[in-house]
Amino acid sequence: YEDFYGSLPLIARNEKGYKRIIELSSKSFLENDREFPFCKLDELFNNNEGLIIFSGSVEGFFGKLFNKGKTTEIKKLYKKLSKIYNNNFYIEIQRHNDDDEKSFELFNLKESFELKIPLIATNEVYYLDESMHEAHDALTCIGSKTYVYDKKRRKLSNHHYLKTSEEMYEI
Repeated sequence: YEDFYGSLPLIARNEKGYKRIIELSSKSFLENDREFPFCKLDELFNNNEGLIIFSGSVEGFFGKLFNKGKTTEIKKLYKKLSKIYNNNFYIEIQRHNDDDEKSFELFNLKESFELKIPLIATNEVYYLDESMHEAHDALTCIGSKTYVYDKKRRKLSNHHYLKTSEEMYEI
């Protein structure tokens, strides 16, 4: 979509959906001129049989549009995805206490209600339990060539671990 890119979670509902994800994944590596794999948003509008799609996190495609103030564009795309995917498009909310997460959640709650698109609560998992946060933070620094004490670097909260059902219910 224009010059924006970001992740959108796709889930296979059945074998056809799985095959479609494999097809999209292959195309994302083979048919682009960037150094990282991606597919165009239009690809998600065609042949969506067997797929479920979520709106993603504040760090994903719609989160990036939101942080650029592109709320009108988000609404149009939410409507389009809702129409195309019928009951298989969900507006996603996450609560990790990360930057900009709360305002994005409020926007998504409003849009879910107005557009009658179902909500789904998810949790981005980068490590198994809370005790692994510090190690993951250090690995993130290595990957981004920054230092733990660098205040300008991207820093995630310690809520990106695999939560129990009880913890998710409480959140």
